[in-house]
Amino acid sequence: MLKQMLQTDWDRLANERLADPVNELEQSPYDTKLGLDMANDAKKVVAGSLKIEAFHKKYHSSLLGEFGNLFTQEPVKSDGSSSVKWGMVIDLQKCVGCDSCTVACKAENRTPPGISYNVVLEEEIGEFPNVAKVNLPMPCMHCDNPPCVQVCPVRATFKLDNGIVTIDNDRCIGCRYCIIACPYGARSYDFGESYEEEMLSFNDVTSPEYGIERGKREDRKTPIGTVRKCNFCLHRLERGEEPACVETCIGDARFFGNLNDPNSTVSKLANSPRAFRLKSESGAGPNVIYLK
Repeated sequence: MLKQMLQTDWDRLANERLADPVNELEQSPYDTKLGLDMANDAKKVVAGSLKIEAFHKKYHSSLLGEFGNLFTQEPVKSDGSSSVKWGMVIDLQKCVGCDSCTVACKAENRTPPGISYNVVLEEEIGEFPNVAKVNLPMPCMHCDNPPCVQVCPVRATFKLDNGIVTIDNDRCIGCRYCIIACPYGARSYDFGESYEEEMLSFNDVTSPEYGIERGKREDRKTPIGTVRKCNFCLHRLERGEEPACVETCIGDARFFGNLNDPNSTVSKLANSPRAFRLKSESGAGPNVIYLK
């Protein structure tokens, strides 16, 4: 019954993760309309229906007026030296919906209430008595052409040479424009909530953010007040380990590796007849690939 699911069915299920754009931006101190317009146009840039030069020309003065000296169009410098392009393949026939990926991710990254870098969306299909449950695990897609990067007014969001889309939380101002620009709902705002009442000493240590131990979790301290997302457990990759969600998947449904290596498992699976990408028509080029 899983094979009866069409691309549009998976895309529709994925849309359940999207935040309400107006509600999201009205909680931000920055211009809601500007964020909505920019997010829509950033998606057009990625889709190829709007030139990047026209995008910059359209919003330059508005961004300068809204963000002042914080606004920058300077891209993060890259030497383009990496031969690695990290990617993930998820076999939907093997996913049992156990949520071990979600739990492992929260434990590894010590995310606060309301923030899960990995979620598993569920839907029941068919009619009784022929029914089945389908699961759609969703981390960040680490797109080739991420609209979240395009829309960030302070260049806090950027792509690393290894293909990972990451956030410099020390630069992020929490405008949340990237949250509504993301086609996959992979970003969350850190309001500073805590599990301290449920788990003593939860605030004593936070996860390493891009190689930096942030120390005790406290108000007005990064990453509180910034946007957070999956970064393929970059700190684990730098130690030669796999992302926590891959390591703990009890169904062996997740595969991780170098998509640029034609001999790698993920590269071979990505070229399987079963392979597909969510919202492939968007032009974002997600590097999380699914097998149906």
